[in-house]
Amino acid sequence: MTQPLSCPLCDALDAVAYHRDACRDYVQCQVCKLVFVPSHQHLAADAERAVYDQHQNSPQDAGYRRFLSRLQTPLQARLTAGAEGLDVGSGPGPTLSVMFEEAGYPMAVYDPFFAPDRAPLSRRYDFITATEVVEHMAAPGVELTRLAGLLRPGGWLGLMTKRVTRHEIFVDWHYILDPTHVCFFSEASFHWLAERLAMEVIFPDHDVVLLKRSSS
Repeated sequence: MTQPLSCPLCDALDAVAYHRDACRDYVQCQVCKLVFVPSHQHLAADAERAVYDQHQNSPQDAGYRRFLSRLQTPLQARLTAGAEGLDVGSGPGPTLSVMFEEAGYPMAVYDPFFAPDRAPLSRRYDFITATEVVEHMAAPGVELTRLAGLLRPGGWLGLMTKRVTRHEIFVDWHYILDPTHVCFFSEASFHWLAERLAMEVIFPDHDVVLLKRSSS
């Protein structure tokens, strides 16, 4: 008998088959609606790093800045002057942190491969950003709970990831072709997360999510 799969977001054990392609299986949790790849089909760390090493993002890329501004603009509009932030998963060419610093918001960075010093994870922040990161997380429930715990009262967690909408779109979705993408959130998944963390959730754009910690 096949062992039930534990959802990496909510830990429920009632995931059902959602899609299968030539390389991987995709299952959907019936509680939080996360679609995820079973852990035994994840890349090894060295193979994952090799994929990231191919990324060419940099602060000099105007197109990449425009892409990131879809998160920066709505988040910055909700920040007070001089708010302190942390960019998680900053990659080989940190850019969003540079953009926020240019706008007057001090930023720390953390990336398990490219900026692995964990000291920034022992501080508190007014906002935390993670762009194109949560889809790579093997344990998003643990990681996002940890990040939310680093926020000061009233702080914001800004996430950028493409969302699951309908099954017929998912099966032809370019997003699942990246072998480092292992978790796929829907709006329902983020609503579940917000309720679990007692946070307010806002969707300013089709792939942007803002979660606000309570002020108390």
